[in-house]
Amino acid sequence: MSSRLISWLLMAPGLLWLTALMIVPCLLIFVLAFFERGTYGGIDWSAATLENFARAFDHLYFSIFLDSARIALIATVIALLIGYPAAFAIMKAPERWQTSLLFLAILPFWTNYLIRTYAWIVLLNPVGVINNGLIYLGLISQPLPLLYNEFAVILGLVYNYTPFVILAIYSALQRLDPSYAEASRDLGASAVTTFIRITLPLTAAGVAAGAVFVFVLSIGNFVTPDLLGGGKLQMIGNLIYDQFLTARDWPFGATLSGLLIALMMIALFMQAVASGRARGEHV
Repeated sequence: MSSRLISWLLMAPGLLWLTALMIVPCLLIFVLAFFERGTYGGIDWSAATLENFARAFDHLYFSIFLDSARIALIATVIALLIGYPAAFAIMKAPERWQTSLLFLAILPFWTNYLIRTYAWIVLLNPVGVINNGLIYLGLISQPLPLLYNEFAVILGLVYNYTPFVILAIYSALQRLDPSYAEASRDLGASAVTTFIRITLPLTAAGVAAGAVFVFVLSIGNFVTPDLLGGGKLQMIGNLIYDQFLTARDWPFGATLSGLLIALMMIALFMQAVASGRARGEHV
């Protein structure tokens, strides 16, 4: 048996899994976008149209799409600002402690996503731990509006997805040859200059991977906006959810889903380009 045939046989289970659970559903979403909603919901297979795409770019829906991208971008930047120093600190820690520190970084993943989100409701509500603590310390006289707004949604997204950034950047830092930083310091560069001109560019692939993780997961999220936003903040994920399960307008929901998938693919392509350039390749 040839080595190529063995390789294909080994890849076959994974390829079948991806085909059945990712490629086929995406193709189905693409097809549904070209039909109209039935009278009582569902699909009217006899009416093909492009109206769903024109409707998706209506100001009302497009503004929700832009707001979702803005919130996801803010969450991504904050996660990077938190995750990079954390990953750097773990990498600089004694080797015997690094595994334990990484374990603490991913420990929230051991708890259900909904439970973690509900925990923030307990912390942020007007009579919650944070407001009561600030009032007790005399820092505020009235509870702060920390819940059911954009701040709470961004906080929830950052909290839930920052571990992805830490793991991605830590992996990049681990592969970094320390001799580059040593050579930079030997040539008289300061620690800040070494970080900006040596460490950061060489770990750009990890930064890009972490950023894509957070952005892609945040822009399509509908649980966090629903719970921490209190229904006052609607993101594209909530809109798609409502189209499928409330309005029963599957074609329009499929159109929005297709546009979201396209945006995610663009983000993944940009991440691949950044990773290739960091390795000195051309994508």
